[in-house]
Amino acid sequence: MRQKMLLVVMATTFAALLLSATALLIYELRSFRAAWIEDLSTQADLISRSSAAALAFDDMRAASENLSLLRHRPQITAAAVYAPDGDLFATYASVDDIPPSFPAAPGPEGHRINGDEMEIFQRIEQNGELLGTVYLRARYDVTTRLFDYLAILAAVTVASLLAAALIFNRLQHAVTMPILAVAQVAREVMERRNYSLRVPKQSEDEVGILVDAFNNMLIEVGRRTEALERINRDLSIEMEERQKAEEALRAADRRKDEFLATLAHELRNPLAPLSNGIEILKLPRADAEARTRVLGIMERQLRQMVRLIDDLLEVSRITTGKLALKREPLDVLGVLRSALEIAEPALRARGHRLEAHLPEAPAWVDGDATRLAQVFSNLLNNAVKYTDPGGHIEVGAELGEAGVTVRVRDNGIGIAPEMQAAIFEMFMQVDKSLERGRAGLGVGLTLARQLVELHGGTLEVHSAGVGQGSEFVVRLPLSAAAPAAVLPEELPPAAALLPLRILLADDNVDFVSSLASMLEPMGHQVRVAHDGRAALEAALAEPPDIGFFDIGMPGLNGYALAERLRREPRTARMVMVAVTGWGQDSDREQARRAGFDHHLVKPIELNQVLPVLQAAAARLVPPSRVLPQAQ
Repeated sequence: MRQKMLLVVMATTFAALLLSATALLIYELRSFRAAWIEDLSTQADLISRSSAAALAFDDMRAASENLSLLRHRPQITAAAVYAPDGDLFATYASVDDIPPSFPAAPGPEGHRINGDEMEIFQRIEQNGELLGTVYLRARYDVTTRLFDYLAILAAVTVASLLAAALIFNRLQHAVTMPILAVAQVAREVMERRNYSLRVPKQSEDEVGILVDAFNNMLIEVGRRTEALERINRDLSIEMEERQKAEEALRAADRRKDEFLATLAHELRNPLAPLSNGIEILKLPRADAEARTRVLGIMERQLRQMVRLIDDLLEVSRITTGKLALKREPLDVLGVLRSALEIAEPALRARGHRLEAHLPEAPAWVDGDATRLAQVFSNLLNNAVKYTDPGGHIEVGAELGEAGVTVRVRDNGIGIAPEMQAAIFEMFMQVDKSLERGRAGLGVGLTLARQLVELHGGTLEVHSAGVGQGSEFVVRLPLSAAAPAAVLPEELPPAAALLPLRILLADDNVDFVSSLASMLEPMGHQVRVAHDGRAALEAALAEPPDIGFFDIGMPGLNGYALAERLRREPRTARMVMVAVTGWGQDSDREQARRAGFDHHLVKPIELNQVLPVLQAAAARLVPPSRVLPQAQ
């Protein structure tokens, strides 16, 4: 046993020393190389900084003087500065480097090792402009250092092995006796299954630690049953948590299916009257009153579809962090009054009674008027939808020292206590019955809360239960100061009446034809193209005053078309409007860079087009060029 242990000790010691020596040698060589690279890189950086001005002013003398300072670094045998075209600008060579030699042209930036020499190239740049290249060559005497280190490691290894043999001869009895005792106790434990046996401890060294470990192992084995029971309990708890997680996933999956079904239902609802309206308009005997009524129905249903899609897009923008608020000081009570006016037709249609208690004093907040209007409109629409006909809706506002509180209260269907926290989740529907007759995708309240939180406020709900009505409370922080009054700009009256030459380009034939049909009766001269190249040819043949261009056109996309027209002198001043389904801020910025003056998101309405036409007429058309008015 002694010989085996001696062999084990010596072999282990030698292997450990060999591995340690190898690791230290590799580390030393890498550290040596890294230190040299860092040193040369630092020196090259100093020369680059000091030579930048000399290169900029073509001062070879100053560059040579900077390089001559390297004589204080005897390890550096050669240095050079190259001009931007690769020619040598200034050089330096130590007395040992005879004859001096330099690369004919600067190599790639970085370092390289050639035998016992290290070279480094570094670019000299200023404000992003290449001024030249620095070259350094230095001695890299790694062989001598390697042999010295190997000799030291060999001596240390031999001494360590001798010391290990001497120490083993002195301590082997203290090691073998406790090991034999451990073996004896282990044999008895295996034969008798008596885990109360212990090995007597005779020392505090590693063997003593081994004895302690063995005794502790016996104690641990005795506790195994208790540990297994505890593990079983933990597994039971984990299984319960996994079951809860699986149930949550199943609930989310059901909610997704319900949302898809609801989305299909809500999109089919407006599509049905739109389809019926088209069939009615095709009837040759339909009178003017019927056509007007049908057009009103189709317009309302189209707006309903646009609202559903806009809600989904707004939630997506907030969730992905792409929604940016256009904040400015505004009177939030004015925004609330506008929302009440918009909701008034729906209130009358349902026969609801509205009570509004709003302070006369303005409540200035730092917010986005459009987004806050969405919040109040969603809350009012919910109150209208989820209150039976003839209900009572109350809207109030209170001003505090730090904020304004807006309350929307109704006596509608109410909300169960367990549902009040969940109604702000995506696609959550409180009333899921087939006969509910209340449209919606379950994103309105989610959108409203997220918009309020983006303004630094809160949105809460209170309800006594089903059938007891509900109350939504919006709290917003007040702004520090009210904005200065700004007078609205007015367009010259003549601009609205002046006919224009208009070019429409879109591969959607129905869209561009319908837009032309709206503009031509106003007296404008309208030309239509269905791809980018045709639009370019039409614009160059007869330059228009204004062009409405789709972005995703075949042949030549809208961005490229706008850039080409801006470069042409005849079309450089024309007004260009991007009409596209892409409405992100990045899309608007890309359109602006391409040369577009305006950006409209499909579907567009005539009230969006008219201000653009008026602005174009005021900007482009002088009084001397007036087209004949259409008869």
